[in-house]
Amino acid sequence: MDTAAPYVTGPAGEAASAPFLGLVLGVVHAVGWVITYWWVVAAAAIGLWVAGEVVVRRLARKASAQRMALELVPSRHFDPGIEEIFRRGVQLARASTSMPWWAPRRSKTVQIRLRADGSSPLRYRIEGPAGGERLLSITPFGPGVTVNRAGSLTDKPRTHVVRAEFILRGRPTAPLREVPLSPDPLQPLVDAVSDLRADLGDLAEIRLDIQRAPKTSLRARRLQLMTQARRMERREAQRAARWIRQDALGIEDSLAWQVQQLATGKNSGGGRRLVMPPVPRRIDPAEALGKLADDDHLVRVQLLVMCASHTEGRAEARLAQLQAALDVFGGGSRWAMRGLRVGPWRIGADRWPSRRAFERRWNLGHCQPPRANWVQLDELTGLLKPPTVHCRLPLLAGDLPTFAHGNPDLLLQGIYRGPDGRRRLVATYARETLFEVGVGKAGGGKTERALAQAIGWAHAGGGLLFVDPHRDSWPRALPFLAHDHLMERIALIDLNAHGPTPQISCWNPIGMHQGQVAHEVVEATADAYASVLGWDDATAPRALTIFTAALAVLVAVNEAACHAGKPEDQATIFHIRSLLTDPAFRAAALTVIEGRLDEETRSWWHTVFPTLPADAFAVVLNPIARLAANPVTRAFLGQPVGVYNIRAAMDTKMIVWVCPGGNGPTDRLITALLARDLLRAVRSRRDTPEDQRVPFRPYFDELITLTGAAPETIAAMFEDFRKYRVHVHGMTQLLGRLPIPVKQSLVQNASTLASTAGSQSAITPITAEWGDHPSPEVVASLDRFEHYMSLNVEGRRVGPVRITGPHLDDLFADYARPHEAAALEHAAQTAAGAAPLPQLTHRAEKQLTRVTRFVTRHAAATGPSTRPGKKKRYQP
Repeated sequence: MDTAAPYVTGPAGEAASAPFLGLVLGVVHAVGWVITYWWVVAAAAIGLWVAGEVVVRRLARKASAQRMALELVPSRHFDPGIEEIFRRGVQLARASTSMPWWAPRRSKTVQIRLRADGSSPLRYRIEGPAGGERLLSITPFGPGVTVNRAGSLTDKPRTHVVRAEFILRGRPTAPLREVPLSPDPLQPLVDAVSDLRADLGDLAEIRLDIQRAPKTSLRARRLQLMTQARRMERREAQRAARWIRQDALGIEDSLAWQVQQLATGKNSGGGRRLVMPPVPRRIDPAEALGKLADDDHLVRVQLLVMCASHTEGRAEARLAQLQAALDVFGGGSRWAMRGLRVGPWRIGADRWPSRRAFERRWNLGHCQPPRANWVQLDELTGLLKPPTVHCRLPLLAGDLPTFAHGNPDLLLQGIYRGPDGRRRLVATYARETLFEVGVGKAGGGKTERALAQAIGWAHAGGGLLFVDPHRDSWPRALPFLAHDHLMERIALIDLNAHGPTPQISCWNPIGMHQGQVAHEVVEATADAYASVLGWDDATAPRALTIFTAALAVLVAVNEAACHAGKPEDQATIFHIRSLLTDPAFRAAALTVIEGRLDEETRSWWHTVFPTLPADAFAVVLNPIARLAANPVTRAFLGQPVGVYNIRAAMDTKMIVWVCPGGNGPTDRLITALLARDLLRAVRSRRDTPEDQRVPFRPYFDELITLTGAAPETIAAMFEDFRKYRVHVHGMTQLLGRLPIPVKQSLVQNASTLASTAGSQSAITPITAEWGDHPSPEVVASLDRFEHYMSLNVEGRRVGPVRITGPHLDDLFADYARPHEAAALEHAAQTAAGAAPLPQLTHRAEKQLTRVTRFVTRHAAATGPSTRPGKKKRYQP
C-alpha cells in the first residue's frame, strides 16, 4: 500500500501559493513604480537629507557656542620629552568628547590654533568644549608652560585673503615622518611667518582639529582597505600566473628547447608542460592596515590654513611658505593642499562650492575631515606643544620697539636685521633699562654703541655722565653734540692737560658751598682714599682714624667759612698736611670749629693726637704729597670753590664728560674720589620724592680701570642706583678681570647684557648667563660692531639676539656739526669753570695763606671760653 502523501492540486494548492505570488507581484509593482517615478524617491531622499543636515547644523552651532579657549605661553627653557607630549595628545583626544550627548560629531573636537599677526612669533591656543577646560588646564608640561584663559579673537577685515585645506596624500596607511624634537618641529612654521609685518595687515593662522576616531567610520575604512588589499593581491597573482605561462610557452617554442628534445630522444608530442599558477598569499591585517590596525590613540584630523594681508601677493606668498613648511612632516604620507589646479587657477577652499563650507568650519570650529585624514597621536608630536627651547624665534616689532630720534621714552640699542633683510633701529624702554653691561675686545664697537646711545639720549633731553679715562670718546662725540640747545647743558672735566695752554676745571671734594651734608662728605672722601690705598680697620686702623679726623676738622672749617659768607677761604685736602704738622694752624682750626664737632672728635684731638709719633702721619701724607706734586691734580683739587657738582648736574639734566687722565696711582685716586662723590650725590636724592627724581645715566668706559680705583663703590652703584632713578652703563674688555663684587653686581642686575667678539675664555662668562645659546664659539667669531645681547622689555627678557652696533657717522649723519665743534668745546669748558693751568696752580699755592688767615682771624674773634663749661657762640 502506497503511504506517500498525494500531490495537492486544485483549489487547495492554488490557495497555498497565492501569498507568495502576491508578494512577488507587489515587489515587481513597487520596483516598477520607483523606476517610473524615480524623481519622487530622489526628491524625498534629498528632502530628508536636507532636513537632517539642518538639524545637525543647528545642534552643532549650539554646541560650538559652549567652547572655551586657552593660551599656552612657554618659558624660555621649555624642553618637554616625548612622553609628556604624547600625554598631552591623549588629553586633547579625551577632551574632544566632553560635549553633551546630543552634540553632533562634527562639534566634538579640540582645535590647536597656531597664529601669527606680527605681535608675537607664534601664538599657541587650544580651543575645545567647555567641559574639557579642567582637563586641558593642567598640562603634563608642568611649570614650563603657563596656561591662561583666553578670550575670543576678532580680526579686522583684510583686503586679500587666501584659504586652504590640507589632506593626507600618499599611502593611506603610511605614517607621517617622525620629526625629531631638536630642532623644534615648529621651526619651519615659525620661519615661514618670521617676516610678517603688522603694519601691512599680515596674518597667518593654522588650525588643527583633533577628533577621536568614530568606530563605525573606522570599521568601514578598514573593510575598504582590506578589500582593496585582497583585490590587489588577486590581481598580482593573476598577473604573475600570466607571466609564468608566457615564459613557459616561450621556453617550449625556443630553438634551444627543441634541440634539447632531439638530443635526448624524448617525444614532445605528449602535450605542453603543465604550469601551476601562483596562489594569492594571505593578507596580513597589520601590514594591510598599517597605522589603522590599532584603535589606540588613533584620531581624525582636519588642517585648515588662512593667510591675509592688505598688500596684494603677500597672502599667497605666505601660503606657499606654509605649504613648504608642512612638507617637513612628509614621509609615507604627506600634507597636500586639497583641490584641483587648472592652469593658473586652483579650485579649492577659496572657490565655490568649497569656500562656504570652509568658512563655516573655520568660524564655528567644526571638524569634517576627509576620510584619508587618520593619524596616530605620535605622528602629531611636533604640533601638540608650543615652541620649545630648541625653536629659534624671530624678533618682531612688538618684541623690541623701533627707535625714534628725540623720543625720551626709548633708549637706542642697535640695528636689527630681520629675516626678510629689512634693517630697523631697535630700542628698549628707558624706564626699564636700569643697568647695562657691554663686554668684548678692544675695537669691537662697545664704546661706539655707548656713544650712540648717549648722544640719542642727550638729544632727547636726558642727562648723563660719561667717564672715559682715555678721553677718546670726547672728540668722537663732539661733532654730534654741537647743537645750540645742547651747548648750555654740556660740561667737560678734562684732566689730560693737552695742548700748549691746557684748560683745567676745579673741584673741592670737601667743599661745603654746595649745601652738602658734612658727615656724608667726610665719609665719601675717606672711603675713596681707603679704597685706593687698601685701608681698612684691620690693615691700617690708625691711618684711617687720623685721616677721618683731619677731614672732619677741615669740613667743619669749610662749613664755618661758608656760614661766614667767605667760601673762597675754604680748605682743601692739601691742607691736611698743615693740620697734622703745623701746631698753630691746628690750634686755630680747632678753635674756629668749636661747637661744630662732636665731643668724641674734640676729645680725640686733645687727648689721643698729642700722643701720636711723628712717623704715624707719613702713611696719610704720602698720597696727598703725590697729588700735590702733579700740577694738574694740584690745580684740580686745590681750589676752594669748585664748579663740579654732580648732584646739580643730575637734577638739571646736564651732560657731563669726565676724563680723569689715565690709570696711574694718582689717576686712580682722582677716579675714586669722583666715584665716591657720585655715590654720595645719588644717595642724597632721598630728600626728593621718587616721582620727582630726574632720570640720569652714568656711562663708565673701561670698567677695569675704574673698578681698580673703587671696586666697592662701583658695585654699590649697580646695587643701589635703581632706587634713585640713576642707571649705570658699564663697558669692559674682560669680565673676569673685574673684582668679584663688581662682577656679581653687574651680572645680577643687568637689564641689558651685551657682548662683541673676543676670545672664547673671555666670552664664556657672558654666554653662560644665556645658557650657552649662542655658544662662545659663535660669539667669538662675530664681525666688528656685531653684538649678541639680551634685553628687558615690558618685564620679560628678549634674546640673546644678534644686533649690529650703530655707527655714529651713519646713524647721526644729520646731527653732525663739525664746524661747531670748537664752539662746543669752549662752551663745555666754560660750563665746567675751566681756567688756564698756571692760573689755577698759582691760586692753589696761595690757598694755604688764605685759609690760615681765615682760621687765625676767626680763632682770635672766637677765643676760648673764660668760664669752664661755657662756650662763646660764634658770631659771623
